[in-house]
Amino acid sequence: MTPPRLSVDGDRLWGRLMALAGIGALPAGGVDRQALTAGEIEAWRLVIGWGRAIGMTPATDAAGNLFLTLPGTDPAALPLLAGSHLDTQPTGGKFDGAFGVLAALEAAETLHRAGLRLARDLIVVAWMNEEGSRFAPGMMGSAAFAGLRSLGQTRTVADAAGITVGAALDTLHAAFPDIARKPFGFPFAAFVEPHIEQARELQDTGTVIGIVTGIQGKTTFRVRIDGAEGHAGTVPPAARRDALASFARIAARLHDSVGTIDDAVRFTIGRIVAEPNAPSVIPARVVFSVDLRHPGNAVRDAAGLAIEAACRELAPPCTVTVERLVDAPSNDFDPGIGASIAASAQARGLPALPLLSAAGHDARHLAAVGPTAMIFIPCRDGVSHAEHEWAEPSHVTAGADVLLDTLLALGMTP
Repeated sequence: MTPPRLSVDGDRLWGRLMALAGIGALPAGGVDRQALTAGEIEAWRLVIGWGRAIGMTPATDAAGNLFLTLPGTDPAALPLLAGSHLDTQPTGGKFDGAFGVLAALEAAETLHRAGLRLARDLIVVAWMNEEGSRFAPGMMGSAAFAGLRSLGQTRTVADAAGITVGAALDTLHAAFPDIARKPFGFPFAAFVEPHIEQARELQDTGTVIGIVTGIQGKTTFRVRIDGAEGHAGTVPPAARRDALASFARIAARLHDSVGTIDDAVRFTIGRIVAEPNAPSVIPARVVFSVDLRHPGNAVRDAAGLAIEAACRELAPPCTVTVERLVDAPSNDFDPGIGASIAASAQARGLPALPLLSAAGHDARHLAAVGPTAMIFIPCRDGVSHAEHEWAEPSHVTAGADVLLDTLLALGMTP
């Protein structure tokens, strides 16, 4: 059966993106709506309200993922999942994550207004803590759903203020006592995640739709160097256990070696905390993060071992602890869903390009347990995780139209 050609209401979708961006709005136009905060609870209320207005049923799970279900005609058929996340970086933009959730909601609303029911349930999903800005690592909700990280592990993680994920989850669930709970890992027919590209390839090639073939591998580390406090004016060099000096040696080595392996490597030390952080005190402790990415799993694995070896070699006279937070290999997405995305773009006259995602997304975890794909749209100059992140309204509409076509192709028959 050939699916009917429908189109989303681009103005409605854009208006909802701007309304959602008002929750946690920053003076320079960005958004601060971090995971499991009061802002995200407010965002849930807004999105649930939009869903309920067209007969969608809200649910959650023990990890704080949000599900909105538009019923299909065959209760026995596996559901379709589509969406992304609602949390942002502390100085994030209006589109990262939010576009995927609201594009999926717009697809559901378009089907509802057309009086068309898929054979399968359509579940719009917002995964918990994709960004990892308040609680590390990111993509916690999708990892718990896919069985890749235990709920116990997740609940013990604390933010900078000492608030645990468990406590924040309890607050979230208390705010929505009337919605049902779903189990982790319920089976699904497909998951499709629309997202802004967060890079320049689509813009530079004049392309509107990215057919994402997979996500490059990522390994993240938390490194802790322990030395000893001392008076800056009295402790001689030979007697010092200066944690910051050890960090400087390690950072220089890693940037010169791991950071220059080849043009595809992405090596970042993005967070550094020194203690006691006083002008006249020798630093006793430094904790820093390492973000390592590469499309080749063998290269990334070797670089990860080199990072650990350099930390052990260069930390003395201090001690060092190296903890791997994430170790995710490169993955491929479902080629059949990719073909549906390509067919939609061609039918609508939208230039499309297969590409690999350099950034991580929840779709990485879903691909481990079911057929998964992603749709990219351009973002201006590739900027994301910044207040001036921007996507053109026409591209937002185009991406949602392609999602709608893809869901129709996947969902018309059980």
